[in-house]
Amino acid sequence: MVKVGIDTLAIYTSRYVMDLATLAEARQIQADKFHVGLGQYKMSVPPPGEDIVTMAANAATQVLQGIDKSQIEMLLFATESGIDQSKAAGLYVHELLELPARCRVIELKQACYSGTAALQLALPYLRENPQKKVLLIASDIARYGLNTPGESSQGAGAVAMLLSANPRVLALEPECGIVSENVMDFWRPNYSHLAVVDGKYSSKLYLTMLEKSWTQYKQLSQRNFADHAFFCYHVPVPRLVEKAHQHLLKINSQTDLSDEIVDKQIQYSLDYGRKSGNSYTASLYLALASLLDKVLADLSNQRIGFYSYGSGCVAEYFSGVVQPNYQAALHTDYHTALFDTRITLNYNDYVKFFEFPYVEDGSEQTIPFYSTGNYRLSKLQQHKRIYEKVHASSVIQLDIPPFKNAAHGMT
Repeated sequence: MVKVGIDTLAIYTSRYVMDLATLAEARQIQADKFHVGLGQYKMSVPPPGEDIVTMAANAATQVLQGIDKSQIEMLLFATESGIDQSKAAGLYVHELLELPARCRVIELKQACYSGTAALQLALPYLRENPQKKVLLIASDIARYGLNTPGESSQGAGAVAMLLSANPRVLALEPECGIVSENVMDFWRPNYSHLAVVDGKYSSKLYLTMLEKSWTQYKQLSQRNFADHAFFCYHVPVPRLVEKAHQHLLKINSQTDLSDEIVDKQIQYSLDYGRKSGNSYTASLYLALASLLDKVLADLSNQRIGFYSYGSGCVAEYFSGVVQPNYQAALHTDYHTALFDTRITLNYNDYVKFFEFPYVEDGSEQTIPFYSTGNYRLSKLQQHKRIYEKVHASSVIQLDIPPFKNAAHGMT
């Protein structure tokens, strides 16, 4: 069977970030509630003009460097932050990237799981069409509301993955454990801009579904815990991942492993998530990028275990083997610069960004300029979203005024 998997991957996160110590001060609580309790330190905050499309296009622009776009005949866009009930967000990205007209474009949704669903759906196509490539993008903005229990786990990010036969980075293995159940731990009705979440119940389900999907994966693959060198998890908050890994250790009778070994298995994968917050569909693959970038030793031929969880809920456990010379296909320097050059927001500016009033009545609204990478949402007009490429000279760094709703004059 021909190898199929991830040929290269690149991430993007908002150019603006808020330290959770700043949020803790505003909420009059100790910063350790976030730093220790959640394992979270920073939160990416999208400005006006930044959405799942602009983040996706930025990540994809990086991943497609040096790639022949004519080989891409499928664009899969995974998100739970949809911008339209009918039109796939990927069609905007398809235009911005100038991809071939001969290209299937589809949007997939199942909470934080749909990136994995897209990955698994693409693999049979690549086995049958080994000369082709698939562009998979997972892009999301996590919003729970100001001064809500979930506020500190908000975030934003996108991961673009080029999938191919004979991949340079990671070859996916065919065995997987899959479990689906109809539960209400997290959802967002059509009429709401914010998610509804039962945090304790969702965390419990996350662990329960890990055990069920792992058990099924282990039976099908005949692999044991020790056959995996590293582990990547969906990352709602890093502390939950740490608890989940301890649970996996326990059910596999691995509790005698040293703290140093256990930390090595997961901590590299959590670095990017600690600095950007929850990115829903993108978070598992953000963890993979973090692991590959941060481990300095050669990971060639080592197996990684993956746990994907989407509330509602669907869970999957699967694995992949890192390919020889994978480092040549990474974007490590770009990722380092991406995080190092972000603009830090104070609390008031964070609130202004969060409360920016996009019109919803079809009237025309010009979106102010902020740093959004190579693309921005420039205008809303007759219920249409207008995107454009960005010229660096147009970008405003900060000095954020009160925003005004073009249609209603609201501040």
